[in-house]
Amino acid sequence: MLQGSSVFGYERPLLIRVSFSTCVLATVCLPLLGLITCVLISSTFHFEDSTGTHCQVPNYLPSISASISLSPECHIWRFCIGLHSAPRFLLAFTYFKFYRTRFASKFPESSLCSLTCLNLTFSILENLSLLLLTYVSSSETFFVHKEGFLLFIVSSIIHMMITCRLWKAIKKYSLNPEDAKSHHWKVRFLFFNVSCCAFAGFFYWKHNMYCESGSYTFFALFEYLVVFSNMAFHLTAVWDFKTREVMVISSSEDKDF
Repeated sequence: MLQGSSVFGYERPLLIRVSFSTCVLATVCLPLLGLITCVLISSTFHFEDSTGTHCQVPNYLPSISASISLSPECHIWRFCIGLHSAPRFLLAFTYFKFYRTRFASKFPESSLCSLTCLNLTFSILENLSLLLLTYVSSSETFFVHKEGFLLFIVSSIIHMMITCRLWKAIKKYSLNPEDAKSHHWKVRFLFFNVSCCAFAGFFYWKHNMYCESGSYTFFALFEYLVVFSNMAFHLTAVWDFKTREVMVISSSEDKDF
């Protein structure tokens, strides 16, 4: 049911009104539930195909790339990421506007305004690379999928590093305990993510160089942790925009929707 809402001094019909925290939670849950579903289906029904390696050594966990390249897993994953991508772009621009407002009025932190543009750029790159590796599976074009995955890892780490730097400045001036808690967990998720990336890279290299039994299993395990820590990092937006709401309104009162 439509409700009246005063926006910028005008009464306009309100179509949708939801807390930003709910929006963030739903955005993170889409890839989380999608990934868990794909891994479970692959492990249960396509275990041999999803855990097979090029050198035929034993492997006990399907990698993410293998899990999302089979059917129906690939369709589930693409559906979840497709729905997830639009709110992610909204969140990126919301953060950009939030940072510009906070740092424009503070000196010497006004110099950090330039970092907000980089933060937005790498946030968009992270989302675009996720879409690339999602819709181009490893079984279709391995090189494109691999490059998309590497771009996702690099852009996400740089984005998290810049975000932590910006929140360090925000925490310095803020009296809100939520801001300090947000910075606290952002830093910890960043370090955990980077550590897991290093371990995943090591075991991937070890598997390709020596084809040791279990190396690819450990690679898959740390790959899961990389993605989960990335999701947890983005979930801290719940604290950053706890009092904000997302509203969809009509452009004029005389239009029907």
